[in-house]
Amino acid sequence: MPELLPYNREAAVAYAHTWAYRRNPAYFDFSGIGGDCTNFASQCIYAGAGVMNFTPLYGWFYRTANDRTPSWTGVQYLYDFLTRNLGAGPFATEVSLSQLEPGDVVQLAIDREDRYQHTPVVVRIDGEPSLTTVLVAAHSNDVDYRPLSTYNIRKIRCLHIEGVRSGT
Repeated sequence: MPELLPYNREAAVAYAHTWAYRRNPAYFDFSGIGGDCTNFASQCIYAGAGVMNFTPLYGWFYRTANDRTPSWTGVQYLYDFLTRNLGAGPFATEVSLSQLEPGDVVQLAIDREDRYQHTPVVVRIDGEPSLTTVLVAAHSNDVDYRPLSTYNIRKIRCLHIEGVRSGT
């Protein structure tokens, strides 16, 4: 039976700050082929979780650019994994903006209302959570401490990382 582990929000945020304007050489940079935001978000989540899910296709892992799951780099696939994961690795619940904490992720529909296409990581919340007080880090357009209110948001969904299940 997998053991329930805490999600280390401080480690996820520290990773986000360290790599917001750089690329960790351990991971491929997907900026030129569709964007690097969800790859970066997965790296941050992994820094806080420490456990990947090596289930082929539907898990959540990265070994190389060619040996990874769609959930590591795809916005919708990450959402599906985090909200449905009953196995090893992190799991999340979709919550309201007011329930976000640093280390969580948000997904934004910016250009098209019918598709989420960006996954920033929450790095700080200044006061009561709102679009102006929730600050994020992200790749593709590299940012750190960027208020959500500065995005042209058509739709938003907030994912609160509830915890992590061990791989054993």
